[in-house]
Amino acid sequence: MSSGGCSTCLEVIFAVVLPPLGVFFRYGCCSSEFFISLLLTVLCYVPGIVYSLYVILRTPPEPPGIDGERPYDMLA
Repeated sequence: MSSGGCSTCLEVIFAVVLPPLGVFFRYGCCSSEFFISLLLTVLCYVPGIVYSLYVILRTPPEPPGIDGERPYDMLA
């Protein structure tokens, strides 16, 4: 999704309804943020919501590079 205000609003709504889904839209399914959110949601729903909102609202995601991958200079 883009880093606009509308997408952030939708990610927050998804994070309240199903916390890992909001994190998935922001960071993808193979990120540590997603797995932590998934684990907290499975163990207890409220910590999953709190963590997901924190992750979504703290900083914007890294900009995608070529073909949606991270830029090469960020990998070094």
